[in-house]
Amino acid sequence: MPDNDFGYTMWGKDWVRLAEPLRQTRPDPQLPRARRIARDGRVQVTIDGRIVRAVVHRGRHTSVANIEVAPMSREAIVGISRQLCGVRPVLTDELYRALTDAGHRPAPTLVGVDCSCSCSCSCSADTPRCIHVLAAYYEMARRVDDDPRIALDVQEFFRASSDSTEVPTAVTPQRWIALNALNPADYFMASK
Repeated sequence: MPDNDFGYTMWGKDWVRLAEPLRQTRPDPQLPRARRIARDGRVQVTIDGRIVRAVVHRGRHTSVANIEVAPMSREAIVGISRQLCGVRPVLTDELYRALTDAGHRPAPTLVGVDCSCSCSCSCSADTPRCIHVLAAYYEMARRVDDDPRIALDVQEFFRASSDSTEVPTAVTPQRWIALNALNPADYFMASK
């Protein structure tokens, strides 16, 4: 039975679903081992654009798993941008549900998975379900649980939305005024 160490937010659960798809009908004996590897901190993940690179330490062996995530569609970017408010919106489970209800599920879509095993384990580097890739999914779930912005960032949401010339309707530009530039009497009068 899965534990709640990974995917306790809706954002992180998307990454857990990559390791534990709902369509899977048989238990996968690699999942408990992959969770333990991630739980024990033996997966170092770096994100470079849409590429997740995981260095997985297992015993005396080290393997590298590369996961390429598809960029978010333009329609999804526009739809999600309309739901976000503020400069640094808080990505809650309620927001996730609202995005999904609006037809813009922010789950990652994978383009490719590659595992280069430098060990003589039973891992077949030709399969996207090797223990190293599964451990990388769990580590990503943990990171996304801690900071859901990673889920959007790895799909180039922020880069694409900042390149866009369209300003989302829900986000209004803020004008900041230095407090020391205000006359306290003016401020008192303006607030009445």
